[in-house]
Amino acid sequence: MAEAPEDGLNEAPHFHGHRDRLRARFREAGAQALADYELLELVLFRAVPRRDVKPLAKALVDRFGSFAEVVAAPPALLAEVPGVKDAIITELKVVEAAAQRLAKGQVKRRPVLSSWSSVIDYCRTAMAYADREQVRVLFLDKRNQLIADEVLQTGTVDHAPVYPREVVKRALELSASALILCHNHPSGDPTPSRADVDMTRRIIEVAKPLGIEVHDHIIVGKDGHASLKGLKLI
Repeated sequence: MAEAPEDGLNEAPHFHGHRDRLRARFREAGAQALADYELLELVLFRAVPRRDVKPLAKALVDRFGSFAEVVAAPPALLAEVPGVKDAIITELKVVEAAAQRLAKGQVKRRPVLSSWSSVIDYCRTAMAYADREQVRVLFLDKRNQLIADEVLQTGTVDHAPVYPREVVKRALELSASALILCHNHPSGDPTPSRADVDMTRRIIEVAKPLGIEVHDHIIVGKDGHASLKGLKLI
């Protein structure tokens, strides 16, 4: 059955040649040679096999800001863009899931403290573009290898409640010896708030007598990341 026209997408007789050229440029020069909207086109090719997707790719980047922000955007917001149907949303969410799985794999391969950049990359990939605050905890064993990675709370655009005793209780259930806290700031600015610092210190107070070390609290956002330990706030 022929694919129904997508809203806002027009027939373009040259699009097959354009797709071939774009794929060839990606193979030969890599992703760094492509603009965000061009990389997005490569993703959209699978969901929209017989139409020119360049206008839609540009519209998505204009709406959300970058390739990463498009891929991480909530499905409901993606659906507001003319021409975005379920097949496109699914492809974008598959890319997001794949990126998170790859980043997590880098964290799991070796002791966390010897691969700190991978931890930062994973936290940013998993959370930086979320539209609500999430509190994620990486639970570690005695060798500082990852036991579990769990989102313990999801809140609003500027708040996610965290209960120190629940964090420590979960660490005990998993027989974790250490943990790393991570949460996102949907505003984009990763600067720690007073509440972030106070909450982290309370968790440290509860965890320390039980032999559980809090290595750090990482805050991520579209504008970067902040480490409470690096800032000497804990």
